[in-house]
Amino acid sequence: MTPPATGGRHPWRTFAGWRHRRPFAPGLMIMLGGAEILLTQRASISVILTAGADSLAGYVLPVIMIVCGALIVLNPRQRLFYSIVAVLATLATWVTSNLGGFFIGMLLGLVGSSLAFGWLPDQPPRRWRPPRARREKRA
Repeated sequence: MTPPATGGRHPWRTFAGWRHRRPFAPGLMIMLGGAEILLTQRASISVILTAGADSLAGYVLPVIMIVCGALIVLNPRQRLFYSIVAVLATLATWVTSNLGGFFIGMLLGLVGSSLAFGWLPDQPPRRWRPPRARREKRA
C-alpha cells in the first residue's frame, strides 16, 4: 500500500490540525442552529406558532445563518463581521421562524455567534493549573 498523499500524515490528523486553527465549533453551532430553524419551518400546522412562518424571511434568515457559519469556519479573519450578521439573523428568527426554531436553533445561533466573536487566534491555548493553595500544599 502506498502512503496517503498528505506526506504520510493521516487525513483525520490533517483535518484536526486545520480545525484547531479556526473557530470550527462556533461556526458549526451557527450552521446547526440555522438548519434546525429551517427544519421547524416544515412543521405541521398544529405545531406552528407564528402567523408569518410561511413568509420569505422565515426561510432566508436561517439560510443566512448557515452561510455565516460556513464563512466563519472558512474565513476566520472576517469572523467579527460574520458573527454580528449571524447574531442579528438569529435574533430576527424569533419573529419570523416559530420562535427561533422553538428556542433550540436560536440558542445555538446566539451561543455560536458569541463564541465566534470572542475567538482569539493569536493567543496560545490556556493550560489548566491547580490553584496556588493546592500547589503549596503538595510541596
